[in-house]
Amino acid sequence: MNTPTRMSPSLIVLILSLLLGLQPVTTDLYLPALPAITEGFGANASQSQLTLSALLLAFGLSQLVWGPLSDRYGRRPVLLVGMVAYTAASIASALSQTLDVLVIARAIQGAAMGAGVMVSRAMVRDLYAPAQGATMMSKGLTGLGFIACLCAPVGGALTDLVGWRAALLALAVFGALTLAVLAWRFEETLQRPDPNALRLAPLLRANVEIIRHPVFLTWCALSAASYLGLFTFLATSSFVFTRAMGMSRTAYGLLMFTMSASYILGTFWCRWMLRRTSVHRTVAVAGVLTLTGALSLAVLAHWGHDRAWYGPWAVILPFYIFMIGHGVHQPCGQSGAVGPFPHRAGTASALNGFLMMLGAFFMGGWIGQHLDQPVLALADGVLIWGCCITAIAWTAVQRHGRPQVVPCATT
Repeated sequence: MNTPTRMSPSLIVLILSLLLGLQPVTTDLYLPALPAITEGFGANASQSQLTLSALLLAFGLSQLVWGPLSDRYGRRPVLLVGMVAYTAASIASALSQTLDVLVIARAIQGAAMGAGVMVSRAMVRDLYAPAQGATMMSKGLTGLGFIACLCAPVGGALTDLVGWRAALLALAVFGALTLAVLAWRFEETLQRPDPNALRLAPLLRANVEIIRHPVFLTWCALSAASYLGLFTFLATSSFVFTRAMGMSRTAYGLLMFTMSASYILGTFWCRWMLRRTSVHRTVAVAGVLTLTGALSLAVLAHWGHDRAWYGPWAVILPFYIFMIGHGVHQPCGQSGAVGPFPHRAGTASALNGFLMMLGAFFMGGWIGQHLDQPVLALADGVLIWGCCITAIAWTAVQRHGRPQVVPCATT
């Protein structure tokens, strides 16, 4: 460990799981309700996608603020403020009477969520060296996977039985529980706050230095491309399974449960590989799975999406393979991106998160324009990002993915 802490490893994993789990809770739990929200407000698919795009854009932008704030004042105050705001915005989302109000509430929710997800990556760098950080991040992402397993079934069941507002209110419950755990047990992990973290000139220099660093660019590109492949699936899947294939929202939620289980398998496999070989070799092997899943999904969709034999299995089975690879790329990518910057972990984490969400915002716009054929939109989007992930894993990671640490004097 880099920084002494009285928090046990199991408590750290629990906190990581809750903070990282904010993202699937905020997206996956609400996705089964998205078609019902669209119908409830009399909107079209493109308009309802704003509730997701606005959340992700605010999520990405907010991290550019939360990161320097956490480097200056510490991780704990940023977390507590962020989780209070998240819980309040979740309640406002559930009570929204117009789509415009819902979009605004979701944007605030995304901005508040940025505090938790950003700090989770920064605290791993506070406490662990880069090689250990990949393993610890993998454990936290396993916890995220278990949370994600429950999100879609719970969201689908709540929407079917009570209505979409109940699904959004469940986010407030999760936020309140996470806030209680943080207030009770979380200890500050930042050993030396940076008094210059909020000064404009040093902040700009630090951001430029981080974004030009080849190790940061490599791992950030990998984590972003992997997330965008998942995001493409999440943003289209409710329309594919409930509208194009006629599944109930509850059945769709159970299908998403199995998808999350394949991701959990990937995180366990990641740790198994990391104990036996290097990080960059682990990522290269996972690239084979990513490309296999993406190609299979695209071939089946273009060959048979309008045929009688085509069904949910033709989408979910190839995506299982993709998600096992995702369970490797995310922990390695997120920990690797902040690894070179122990004294600017918050800023580096913020940049990584911002670039991921900026890509998701533009991808959300593309998806909204192609939902007239949701099956092909899903397949083509996953194929694009699957090819990008594999290219990065087999080239840039092998050249620039070795752990490095930037000396304190240069940050």
